[in-house]
Amino acid sequence: MEDDGSPKTFAGLGMCEELVEACKSLGWETPSKIQAEAIPYALQGRDVIGLAQTGSGKTGAFALPILQALLQKPQPFFACVLSPTRELAIQISEQFEALGSGIGVKCSVLVGGVDMMQQAISLAKRPHIVDDGSPKTFAGLGMCEELVEACKSLGWETPSKIQAEAIPYALQGRDVIGLAQTGSGKTGAFALPILQALLQKPQPFFACVLSPTRELAIQISEQFEALGSGIGVKCSVLVGGVDMMQQAISLAKRPHIVVATPGRLLDHLSNTKGFSLRALKYLVLDEADRLLNMDFERAIDDILKDIPKERRTYLFSATMTKKVSKLQRACLRDPLKIEAASKYSTVDTLKQHYLFIPATYKDCYLVYILVRMSGSTSMVFTRTCESARLLALILRNLGLSAIPINGQMSQAKRLGSLNKFKSGECNILICTDVASRGLDIPSVDVVINYNIPTNSKDYIHRVGRTARAGRSGLAISLVNQYEVEWYRQIELLIGKELPEYQANKEEVLLLLERVSDARRIAQMKLKGSEVKRKKRRVEDDDEEAEKHAKTHKNSKASKKSRRR
Repeated sequence: MEDDGSPKTFAGLGMCEELVEACKSLGWETPSKIQAEAIPYALQGRDVIGLAQTGSGKTGAFALPILQALLQKPQPFFACVLSPTRELAIQISEQFEALGSGIGVKCSVLVGGVDMMQQAISLAKRPHIVDDGSPKTFAGLGMCEELVEACKSLGWETPSKIQAEAIPYALQGRDVIGLAQTGSGKTGAFALPILQALLQKPQPFFACVLSPTRELAIQISEQFEALGSGIGVKCSVLVGGVDMMQQAISLAKRPHIVVATPGRLLDHLSNTKGFSLRALKYLVLDEADRLLNMDFERAIDDILKDIPKERRTYLFSATMTKKVSKLQRACLRDPLKIEAASKYSTVDTLKQHYLFIPATYKDCYLVYILVRMSGSTSMVFTRTCESARLLALILRNLGLSAIPINGQMSQAKRLGSLNKFKSGECNILICTDVASRGLDIPSVDVVINYNIPTNSKDYIHRVGRTARAGRSGLAISLVNQYEVEWYRQIELLIGKELPEYQANKEEVLLLLERVSDARRIAQMKLKGSEVKRKKRRVEDDDEEAEKHAKTHKNSKASKKSRRR
């Protein structure tokens, strides 16, 4: 074997004994290629340009020469490292401190999203190394031990981008506007600061969260209770479709957190004796753009009149619309605006495709894709409730495990569908846009746009159901000849042309007869269900009329009796 003559030890590179021992303590037995080539020149006092991949040991290549020079002539503010990201910067700082632990090295990290006063105190200690980065732990963001442990128990090892940026300012008592994609961890971004404040000064009706949908409200409540389980947090959920008396009993127990849809909260503020939010400390408007699109604007205005002006307010939204800007001016004071996503963007781990097909064959292509993706969890979006019901029946007739969810279903049925999908009992959820935002479904592999949304922003919300929290995902849009213009608007919005999904046309057409039969049977079943519903309605009306006639007859008889 040939020897290239390069030193095979850190001592051979010219490193002093203290730093050689530090390398050994970190398990660095031999220098990496970039370290072997860069360190000797750096020790000679040369400026160095190093071209190396991530994971090549380049931090050691610049940290070791700096620490050796610091050991020879110690002074504060000896070196400064500039980093493109906060996460990388904190790692660099940790590596400096690990390598320099035996020689008493002090580092300071200067990052956005952290109190400048704390950083100024750190600088006043005159560190040797100044680094630009961000806290990569919940403890580093300023969360208390109980909540750090709660995060760990939920598997939250490190804060998401929106959490890392929003939490420090929220802990300082600032109002916050957070623009973040679905699945970015924004519930944690507002729940954790609220729970920490509650822990310091516990009181009933401490915070109120407004949500656009019943399902999202329930999930927010579940997350508050999971994070606050160790500190005894109580939540009450106020949504339509549930008995108001049951909710009034829940409110009588004086919960810490109220999570509600605006209409139902207003009902209770008006009608439930003893219920008031006049001591409220925190208000959260979640999915604010959706709240305002669903005509909750007047209800929100009325709610704002019933709660204290002296409060903290957090507004979270996927997009900053004109209505959201107007609401922000009305209810937030000097807010800090945090954009954890570009205005209309999709995550990098999401693969997006389109498939241009004749409207006649759309069902066949849908079945072809779902069969191809068997074993994956899929959400299929349709434009109408009727279409969602029909598609679910067609797919079930073909032996696929599909279940619908839409706005016309009762609360119990919607939650039942959602739970079957989340538990894996059904792996295909056919839904309207009622389910496109906010629902906490941990893992969706594929999103299929059976109908192209007429509002291109809805596309962002739909495909946001997959590729969440760093996972990969796939979105496929089935575009027929009548939907081309809507699809073009989507590509303009997201700023890119999407590749075509590769489908085998011959294999698709082999499904035509079976799919047509399944559709015919499904349509007959839907028609039969509609006839039964109408018959029940007529019978109910007849029964009501008969009751009214009897009441009227008894009333007349009673009057005659009184005359005698």
